[in-house]
Amino acid sequence: MRYVQPELLEHLASSYVLGTLTGGARRRFERLQRDRADVRVLVTQWESRLGQLAVSVPVHQPSPRVWAAIAARTQPARPQRAAQAKAGRLGWLKPAGFGFGGLAAGVMVATVLFVTAPGLFMSSDQIAMRTGEKLPQSYVGLLTDAQGNGKLLVSSLRHGRTMTVKVIGPITPPAGGTLVLWAVPASGPAFALGPVPTSGSAVSMLPDTSEKLLSKVGKLVVTLETDAAPAAPSGPVVFSGNCAKLW
Repeated sequence: MRYVQPELLEHLASSYVLGTLTGGARRRFERLQRDRADVRVLVTQWESRLGQLAVSVPVHQPSPRVWAAIAARTQPARPQRAAQAKAGRLGWLKPAGFGFGGLAAGVMVATVLFVTAPGLFMSSDQIAMRTGEKLPQSYVGLLTDAQGNGKLLVSSLRHGRTMTVKVIGPITPPAGGTLVLWAVPASGPAFALGPVPTSGSAVSMLPDTSEKLLSKVGKLVVTLETDAAPAAPSGPVVFSGNCAKLW
């Protein structure tokens, strides 16, 4: 399966975070995350969105029957005498009023803190990796219009074969023509990298690894082309920016 459709990636990322993506599909998606920075960013975005739900839900105290049923299913039965002896040995370690409900409440609090304040549990480098602030060896480009307004963020792993184009500023869909992204090497003709979306993001397959295609590219441009598959840029330049190496 080619994971290039934004709608498919959004669906997989949301299902993964919700926990409804299971079995082999979940394992394949986890492998995909390791290989693609754009997929990790999507997962982080969904974690942020859904994590806020845990904060907004009001606290409800479960009835004693709920905890009793959970304890009956999760705690193996033990002889009464052994249980009392263990309680006597460990009783001095147990704070007053602490029970299974307190343990569950503690787990819930820790979960909320992990979502809302990850700095308490992870290093700054780990947080940066999860939030997409620091990409593993990648080619990236920020493309702007003639006024300097940011319009597109282009990224591709150094040895990857996919390229992600994300719209970060409003783009008016062209009335007649197609927006095409071009790589402009220091020497040699420009070559097309793929079409450009006017909203959201798009993932394109590359004919070779980014290292081979972009290692000598210093500039990225977007032109408005009337031909659906132009061999060379011929239309006006709409957006442009440098192609940078993140390593």
